[in-house]
Amino acid sequence: MTMDWAGWFSLALVFASLATLIFTRLQPHLVMMAALTLLSASGVLTAEEALSGFGNSGLITVAAMFVVAAGIHGSGGIDLLVKHLLGRPGSVRAAMLRVFTPVMALSGYLNNTPVVATMIPAINAWAKRIDIAPSKLMIPLSYAAILGGTLTLIGSSTNLVVNGQYQALTGRESFSLFSIAAVGLPAALAGTLFMLLFFPRWLPDRREKKPFGNLREFTLEVAVAHGGPLVGQTVEEAGLRGLRRVYLAEIERNGDAITPVRSEEVLRGGDRLVFAGDTQAISDLLRMRGIVPSEEDASETLATERGERRLVEVVVSPRCDAIGSSIRDAQFRSRYGAVVLAVARNGERVAGNLSSIRLQGGDTLLLETRPAFVSRQRFNRDFLLVNELEEESPRHEKGYIAWGIMIAIVLAAASGLTSMLNAALLGAGAMLASGCCSVNQAQKSLDLTVILTIAASFALGVALQKTGVATVLAEGAISLSGGRPWLMLVVVYLCVSLLTEMVTNNAAAIIMVPIVLQITGNAGLNPEPFMFAVMMAASASFATPLGYQTNLMVYGPGGYRFSDYLRVGIPMNLLVGLVSIAVLLSGWDLTAT
Repeated sequence: MTMDWAGWFSLALVFASLATLIFTRLQPHLVMMAALTLLSASGVLTAEEALSGFGNSGLITVAAMFVVAAGIHGSGGIDLLVKHLLGRPGSVRAAMLRVFTPVMALSGYLNNTPVVATMIPAINAWAKRIDIAPSKLMIPLSYAAILGGTLTLIGSSTNLVVNGQYQALTGRESFSLFSIAAVGLPAALAGTLFMLLFFPRWLPDRREKKPFGNLREFTLEVAVAHGGPLVGQTVEEAGLRGLRRVYLAEIERNGDAITPVRSEEVLRGGDRLVFAGDTQAISDLLRMRGIVPSEEDASETLATERGERRLVEVVVSPRCDAIGSSIRDAQFRSRYGAVVLAVARNGERVAGNLSSIRLQGGDTLLLETRPAFVSRQRFNRDFLLVNELEEESPRHEKGYIAWGIMIAIVLAAASGLTSMLNAALLGAGAMLASGCCSVNQAQKSLDLTVILTIAASFALGVALQKTGVATVLAEGAISLSGGRPWLMLVVVYLCVSLLTEMVTNNAAAIIMVPIVLQITGNAGLNPEPFMFAVMMAASASFATPLGYQTNLMVYGPGGYRFSDYLRVGIPMNLLVGLVSIAVLLSGWDLTAT
């Protein structure tokens, strides 16, 4: 089969897109949309073919799972996971190991997309809490899900695609659930060890650098909820001693101040806890179950429906009527409809009881309030709005409901009761209907750049298939083996691996399976190890964010560049490929049919 101008144009566009992503800092969604536009405008693809990715069920599933993940995060379900499974590791390697264990176990039985979508906000919040850059953990999260997906036949959609084609084209029985584990388990163990050894040094630290971030230190006063889970626990057991970027300065109990605070101090309901730290650390602290704003003189209205409330940072205007009065005497809550959580003055914490602090012009306040407060302050002279934080108070009472919805989604899809698409859509609707997340949180969870990149990247795959480029490349690569079975296995693996990085893993598998089965049939070879080679090569895609969906999903949250994937992904591709090929060559007779 030969290529016409459309084939050469499509191939050139693939390499141009890859080069642009590697050598520039243009966002992937802009590059992929530009490629889609050129393919459509040149006539290589029809409008329907170019836009087919936007109607792909996988894309809609990803979008729905973002909403499901937002429900688990907004309900405090993420905090349950972090507290009970992730803990407080002392190093990047220890943190990576704690991520690998649950993610690999889940990915062996669930689709990788919902696993990663659910874990991204958890890992993000957890990384900030333990003072580790999210960029040190996001790529390992994706890679762990990929490796976990190679452990069972249902762990990856690619495995199911290959198995389905194998049955349809050969008439043989399906592979067993754990048949791929003989290859996947050694590869997963080798990949895990490799990541633990090298990734802490190779992955970048992309924490947001704020040159003036340490110049402002807040004083925050919160309370231990009566009857809450922290009552009766020591400061150490409650997780309040090892907090990063915020520290417990004193405890006020029955009018007496306990300072310094010992790790062995037992907390009581109603204790006022005085912390010092920066804004983001304070917002993370307020997510803890059992911690509530200090509600002295709080109105009933403000004490309820905390899920609708926002954290807002403001500066007290010189014309503010409350200047010169203490927060308590100014009746701040009832006057402004906001709870003062923290005060900073001249970049330093203000000592003393929060409610007794006398406000001065220029003081920076961290407030918990409703969205209407922001609108009112545009026409008010009392405060200057500095920053509306992207945080809503978690609905902790909904945490177990959110996880129940997530489990129901998984069971419904795994049992065949409904498709993954329908399960995800129903789950997203259930999260909204049950109040696990608000409409605002659901809208913010839909990462438009990721969705555009996934949808637009389908156009390149369609072009390579339609113009025959993929088939020409595959047949040419396999012909290089010269009829030697072991070399043919190596070439098949390399060919699928390269195709996967250029298109998608499922597209690469769909292209290669018929070709490989035809060649093994003509040569009288055992097709089983070759099918496993296709499964592993199509799934184990680490070198680019385009090759695998979960790589794209962590691209933004990790703050990565295209070159970051090349640096750590190419060695991972080589390692997993070597292990997989070695196991296949030693464990199967290639010539037995």
